[in-house]
Amino acid sequence: MITDALARAAALDFVLALRRRWANTVFPRARFEYEAANGAQADALPAYRWFAWLERGAQQMLWRAVGDAVRAGERSIAAPAAPATVTLDPGLELPAWYTGCDIHVQPGGVWRDDEAALIYELGAKLVMLGENDDYRFHRLFVDTAVPHRAYRRIVDFGCGFGKSTWPFKAAYPEAEVIGLDLSAPCVRLAARRAGERGLSVHFRQANAVASGLAAGSADLVTSTMLVHELPVEQIERLFAEAVRVLAPGGLLRFLDFQRTGDAFRDFAMLGHGSRNNEPFMPLMMAADLPAMAARAGLAHARWVAFDERSGGRLAELAWPERSEWHFPWAVLEAEKPA
Repeated sequence: MITDALARAAALDFVLALRRRWANTVFPRARFEYEAANGAQADALPAYRWFAWLERGAQQMLWRAVGDAVRAGERSIAAPAAPATVTLDPGLELPAWYTGCDIHVQPGGVWRDDEAALIYELGAKLVMLGENDDYRFHRLFVDTAVPHRAYRRIVDFGCGFGKSTWPFKAAYPEAEVIGLDLSAPCVRLAARRAGERGLSVHFRQANAVASGLAAGSADLVTSTMLVHELPVEQIERLFAEAVRVLAPGGLLRFLDFQRTGDAFRDFAMLGHGSRNNEPFMPLMMAADLPAMAARAGLAHARWVAFDERSGGRLAELAWPERSEWHFPWAVLEAEKPA
């Protein structure tokens, strides 16, 4: 007898299997056709058209399956558990660029209610093809892309439900760690999950470009997959806020996406922006963010590659060869002059 629970589990398994086949089989075939066609327009090739259609369709199926799973169980977020804390801002006005489309194709976005944050939490695991269930990806970023030193305060811009923030507290227990996000449900969930892990992290509902934190109060400002979600003018404001918040000698580490120089991969990545409802991604990837950081007052700004399967942060902006579809992760490094 097939129960509702088994049907929901099967739906999640199907979506995960479909996404893996899309990444491991369809993308390499699309590249083969592209190379065999001597650089013909990629979106006219049969395999690429399947790749694009499956990316959008699988993402829509993912959220349906995840939504069904969440609605059958935990639908509200319990109060934060000590030692984690959270501060909400009921008067915070959410920007139109943030609420104007369903980012990641998640219906209603991540800011609507508790259920939306819980759906985002579960969906984030499937988006990573089931390879980040223990958040190893984020721990690898902390371990390899952040210099090991004493930090008084670490600030994580755009923390979501906390997966990018918790590893900082685990790695630097003596530091004060603060996570900021526009979504009230997400920061409440982040605090709940941090408390369950015994982590003393403070989460705040706030706009990262106007954090409200004291000037010169942080030794490290970080973000993970935030800047590609921002309009370019907001990225400029983000750098300005990072400079304001950082103490002299403080570090900036932003983990995001960057062009690889591989024409086919870069074309597929730009298409990903529209297929995944991330409208600002193409403009971000075309912008010169190191120059933008320098204009804001940061020094030694540069991109380096990040590869989650070969040790995390790499020495330069060059990735190892991989046949399957994967994101071109990169770390933007900079520091505030002492």
